[in-house]
Amino acid sequence: MLSNSDIEALEDILFAEPWGDDALDFFGLHGVVCASVIGPVELGAREMFCLATGVDGIADNDIPEVFSRCVKQLAEDMASSLDMGQALELPEPEDGDPMNALENWCAGFVDTFLEHEEAWLENASEEETADLMVPMLTLSGLFDDEDFQKVRNSDKLSRQMADAIPDTLTDLYLLFHAPD
Repeated sequence: MLSNSDIEALEDILFAEPWGDDALDFFGLHGVVCASVIGPVELGAREMFCLATGVDGIADNDIPEVFSRCVKQLAEDMASSLDMGQALELPEPEDGDPMNALENWCAGFVDTFLEHEEAWLENASEEETADLMVPMLTLSGLFDDEDFQKVRNSDKLSRQMADAIPDTLTDLYLLFHAPD
């Protein structure tokens, strides 16, 4: 489990110049790490850093040590929880808007999915993967789809989608990581 000082250090990195305007916040980074753990492609710290900051072509030795350590710890904690049959808990904002934090988390998760979409769709039933991705795709705010907007504009439907995410993550993890 990351400490508050670890989270603050991560956000200092994410909001640093020159990528601060394009970078994900901690919730978005958590989504990136989660997709790496759950999906068929395990990402290294460099690839997660590039996804989180929008920067391409950075060398491994240019990744801040605290970033590498924290994403490794997050990934290990998530994998351990899933391996023990526990649903993942998404980070909650201490203050502010929980739906905004959830949207940022979903955007990080979906960005990671889209980066490796072929692998996500080739190893498993494409239809099953697509069905399981609906809550994250809908709540990410990345798509102008009319049906997604209707859900996002309804507190009740948004809450139902949000409540479905922990079980959906478990189902996706099992789809990619459980032996047949």
